[in-house]
Amino acid sequence: MNTSIKKSALPYITDWDWDSINWSSISRYVEKLQQRIFHAERLGRIRKVRNLQRLLMKSQAALLLSIRRVTQMNKGKRTAGVDGHKALSPYERIELYNKMKDMNIKCHKPKPAYRTYIKKKNGKLRPLGIPTIKDRTYQNIAKLALEPQWEAKFEPTSYGFRPKRNCHDAIQRIHTTVGNKKVWIFEGDFKGCFDNLNHDYILEQIKGFPVFNIIAKWLKAGFVDNNVFHESEDGTPQGGIISPLLANIALHGLEDLLNIKYRKVKRKTKTSYENRAKFAVTRYADDFVIMCESKEDANGLYHKLEPYLEARGLELAMDKTKITHVEEGFDFLGFNIRKYKTHNGSKVLTKPSKDSIKNAKTKISDKARQLYGKNVQKLIGTLNPITLGTANYWSPTVAKKVFSEMDSHIWNVQYRFLRRLHPKKSWDWIRKKYFKPDKTGQSQNRWILTDPITNNQLKKVSWIPIVRHVQIKHDYSPFNKNLKDYFKNRDIKEFDRNNVAYRQKLAKKQKYKCSLCSKSIADGIEGLEMHHKIPRTKGGSNEYKNIELVHISCHLEFHKVFPARDDIPNDAQLRSVKKYLEGKKITGLI
Repeated sequence: MNTSIKKSALPYITDWDWDSINWSSISRYVEKLQQRIFHAERLGRIRKVRNLQRLLMKSQAALLLSIRRVTQMNKGKRTAGVDGHKALSPYERIELYNKMKDMNIKCHKPKPAYRTYIKKKNGKLRPLGIPTIKDRTYQNIAKLALEPQWEAKFEPTSYGFRPKRNCHDAIQRIHTTVGNKKVWIFEGDFKGCFDNLNHDYILEQIKGFPVFNIIAKWLKAGFVDNNVFHESEDGTPQGGIISPLLANIALHGLEDLLNIKYRKVKRKTKTSYENRAKFAVTRYADDFVIMCESKEDANGLYHKLEPYLEARGLELAMDKTKITHVEEGFDFLGFNIRKYKTHNGSKVLTKPSKDSIKNAKTKISDKARQLYGKNVQKLIGTLNPITLGTANYWSPTVAKKVFSEMDSHIWNVQYRFLRRLHPKKSWDWIRKKYFKPDKTGQSQNRWILTDPITNNQLKKVSWIPIVRHVQIKHDYSPFNKNLKDYFKNRDIKEFDRNNVAYRQKLAKKQKYKCSLCSKSIADGIEGLEMHHKIPRTKGGSNEYKNIELVHISCHLEFHKVFPARDDIPNDAQLRSVKKYLEGKKITGLI
């Protein structure tokens, strides 16, 4: 590949060019460089790793992709830093690009983060540090180069804030590990982890990284809270793009401390990795559990963890750290794992935890109370995403009884809502007006809350099927180019599990590709929208044959080609638009 063209500066682009950038080619270029970094790190070729990291961070492709993610795709794109600057329009993004394209990241002077607070589940406030737009962009560039190197080194039992790994993988790891020999559980939690991590230790781990000094400046940049500047001697600010990666780097090494080694075991159908040490660990960000064979081993961990904690500037949160037997059960990431006695022995079951169920019920009740005085359509539109999202999160576990319990709670919530909405009407009148049979045919239930105007219905939690989660294999990483098909199939399974039936049906019909750009809609990188082949203003319906799932950016570009919807595009025009979306280019980059 001729990388000299890719890393060279792009010509000055105007405000009309942002939506014409070939994002697919830019993403492929950055992805290939990340794969090469990952491969070089696995082979121990450190010098090549550094050269590839410099090449990636100097490339205009990385800059453009970072600006797009920070100002267009990230949830915090509307939140400004201490300079008050945001870039929400194409013109502002191009302006930001033209300011940064000739700047060297090594010469950048970070500004303090803007301190804001969000509520935690326990009612306390979690501090967030919001960097400026430029700092976020440079942090994303640094992350693009640093992450593949460390993905080649991270422990297979680490799951939080890592690409293509999630909490269900962590829960499945625990489920398959406990129960036989490892029956004592050390539940650990680092006290104020993100606020107390030792800067010197973090910097020691990434020593030699091409923009090592800039990361040091980000860590020491401080924050502004209520117009008062505060220095930061420790910790990584929650809200910074690179902070979760730096936290994972700092917390790396738990398996080495416990002398955990893996042995490759080949069987007829598959290859697996066995851990024959007396400890097993699963970590998700700053929460972790260590599974032990005896209570003495579990008690000894308080002392054994001291050097690990001291080096990183951490200590255990004693109110959250405890030792339990697997037959008593323990909670982790909203689930309860426990070994139950059966008629022919015992079995480990994973269920939603009591606190998780209580919080879900409270959230649904609170949302319904906030909607008192609104119509039924508002209630359905608000509760459906909450109930389905919660059910999808619980669906890989033993949750059928919990689903029925949640449906009973939701019935009581909607009953109170309707009684308050029509206090002078009889229940028989309310029933005839708002309850109809399930229009999807998923059940024979005739009592489904239905909006009489739009015919939208409140979904039942029990309609969500229980589908066991398949744990990610050992140390598999999306930066490994040989595992492309593995992660493609995994993305499709995750898409189906996390989406309602009509979206699954549309995606399968489209072969999990955007009908406008032919790229994957299952990778979760970009949000999706519903596209009507024949616009509703021209008589188009919401039937399956008239709708498609497309990327938000593709949808916007399509309607720029047909802005007024004066004409319904024919097949030839659609092919022309699709070809444009697939082949758009910027001279000097491609």
